[in-house]
Amino acid sequence: RLRCLVKQLEKGDINVVDLKKNIEYAASVLEAVYIDETRKLLDTEDELSDIQSDSVPLEVRDWLASTFTREMGIVKRRPEEKPKFRSIVHAVQAGIFVERMYRRTSSMVGLAYPAEVIVTFKDVDKWSFDVFALNEASGEHSLKFMMYELFTRYELLNRFKIPVPNLISFAEALEVGYSKYKNPYHNLIHAADVTQTVHYIMIHTGIMHWLTELEILAMIFAAAVHDYEHTGTTNNFHIQTRSDVAILYNDRSVLENHHVSAAYRLMQEEEMNILANLNKDDWR
Repeated sequence: RLRCLVKQLEKGDINVVDLKKNIEYAASVLEAVYIDETRKLLDTEDELSDIQSDSVPLEVRDWLASTFTREMGIVKRRPEEKPKFRSIVHAVQAGIFVERMYRRTSSMVGLAYPAEVIVTFKDVDKWSFDVFALNEASGEHSLKFMMYELFTRYELLNRFKIPVPNLISFAEALEVGYSKYKNPYHNLIHAADVTQTVHYIMIHTGIMHWLTELEILAMIFAAAVHDYEHTGTTNNFHIQTRSDVAILYNDRSVLENHHVSAAYRLMQEEEMNILANLNKDDWR
């Protein structure tokens, strides 16, 4: 609905009343989602609220009391007065909540977009998207920003538990590989262009509604790595010159095999493995 509003605004084909109603509706939906997520964070897996004090050993209670209910200089407690077990539980729950909020917000810290990059991405859904403008605006990191943008748009980071630092490291390594042979065509700009084109096809043909989340991940991943470390020569050239990769792959789809194999070799490094949290079936 919001995307339709944006398009209508671009065309100047919307009245203020409809705009206000739709924004209010979107705000209510977002607020509901926020409240729901906050409740989930508060609903600790440890079920500490159900613990009975009698079931906790005395030495454990004493340790909890000394650790989580130290005197803070605000409320004076008589020396003989011991903290109640329920207050200890609440203190532990609060600690767990803060720790989970920290982990949640830490995982949300992502790639910082320069203002010029944000401007170029306004057209990312269009066939006329200018990948050269993106490459210039991003300091020649068009592939990294395109990958991050689409992984975020399709919510692949959350769905497949992909750590943001891993995605950034992997994308940067891909850019290095695409620049290895100074290929004037099969380079990182070409990879970013193809990746955006795949995105365009998925949203404008409606095929994305027929694909699973795993298949969407595979589409974007394949587009990003499809020419990794391309030498700028053909398969036939490798075969005729008996290059190392031709011998390695027995003259069969020499470059194609290398692109995929070399990209997966990057993910052998833990900090670049964006597929580490896939289950066995999804990995295959």
